[in-house]
Amino acid sequence: MELAAATEKVRRGEFGEAKTAMQAVRDLRAAFQLVMEERNRVDKLRKQVAGVASGAGELDFAAARSEIGRRLARLRDAGPGG
Repeated sequence: MELAAATEKVRRGEFGEAKTAMQAVRDLRAAFQLVMEERNRVDKLRKQVAGVASGAGELDFAAARSEIGRRLARLRDAGPGG
């Protein structure tokens, strides 16, 4: 409300409130940044919890061995690269 009032005064040509408006904008920007940072933290924590609950954080060694074998076979089939 403070920002809206200060903005309206500046529009009417009362520039004494410009400093107040700028401070209100800075405060609003800082608050928005804090909210976004906290949102990112919550999202990261939610993903970590979901990963642990679903077992997605565990390594699938059988799948890794299979992928490594597949890639080695492709390299062998490609022959010497010289």
